Amino acid sequence: MWRIWRLFDPVRTMVAQGVFLFALAAMIHLILLSTNKFNWLDGPKTAAPTAQSMPAATPAAKS
Repeated sequence: MWRIWRLFDPVRTMVAQGVFLFALAAMIHLILLSTNKFNWLDGPKTAAPTAQSMPAATPAAKS
């Protein structure tokens, strides 16, 4: 194991790993926030109420 650390600088490797993991965590959180089910800030988005048309009136029977 010590031979690997002779190839790579330990400080730069740990910093690069930390930056990568932070970017990965931020990306995962942003993806989850963009979904309807897992958005913990706004809650689930409900569909806007749509104007439902009244059923067509049937003409009155002439007597």
